[in-house]
Amino acid sequence: MGQEAQPNPIATKRVVYTMPGMDGVTVRRDQEFLTTDSGPLTMDLYHPPDFESGSRLPAVVVVSGYPDPGFQKVVGCQFKDMGWTVSWGRLVAASGLAAIAYTNRDPVSEVRALLQYVRKNAKSLGIDENRLAVLACSGHVPVALSFLMHEARDVKCAVLCYGYMLDLDGFTGVADAAKMIGFVNAGAGTSVEDLPHDLPLFIVRAGQDELPHLNESIDRFLVKALAHNLPVTLVNHHVAPHAFDLLHDSDTSRDIVRSMLEFMRFHLLM
Repeated sequence: MGQEAQPNPIATKRVVYTMPGMDGVTVRRDQEFLTTDSGPLTMDLYHPPDFESGSRLPAVVVVSGYPDPGFQKVVGCQFKDMGWTVSWGRLVAASGLAAIAYTNRDPVSEVRALLQYVRKNAKSLGIDENRLAVLACSGHVPVALSFLMHEARDVKCAVLCYGYMLDLDGFTGVADAAKMIGFVNAGAGTSVEDLPHDLPLFIVRAGQDELPHLNESIDRFLVKALAHNLPVTLVNHHVAPHAFDLLHDSDTSRDIVRSMLEFMRFHLLM
């Protein structure tokens, strides 16, 4: 792989929950959505096995919070090609929805460019551009939160799983982690009040998360969210480590993944 790192073992791990239909999902890979001076950016589009040409489905955007060049040096692949991303794309599609994963170099501007492309080409993509959801985990969550603050008009819900949230009340843990780990702290300088007040959020907390200050950021966020009476659902997997959906093979982990999928289905298909 030249100067790139050998694949990190985490790159190939799949979500511990599976469901019928995952193997029959159709995937349109590497469809260009933006041309840049450094080359094209592409998306992978997942559709259910029984998807009929000409129909349009609600879609889940799997948000990336790391620039792919740096991510690939550490992990050994682009984010959209990770086992986590691929298996979540297949789970979403097997649940009867579409899923979108994509490449990026500038996470904040390019997720917005992706959305513009999806809106413009929704019919040919087989997507209902008026019914979207956001799925993000870990260091990808700050970009997802920023996206929700600015582009939420077509987004019906968001699932944020074991993720860094916002620096609130003078807390700097998210900014410190961004410098250490390399994700984009897109929520810097914002607050819970900047989020849509009617957007349902499903937040998953891993009780034994080992990443520094991550759970503190979730806890502070929840206090503020409840104070503003936001529609928040919290699941606390109290014995789980970070990335439990890959690393904690248990009935509880599988049940939480299933709940995440059902939450998105409920808000996109209601």
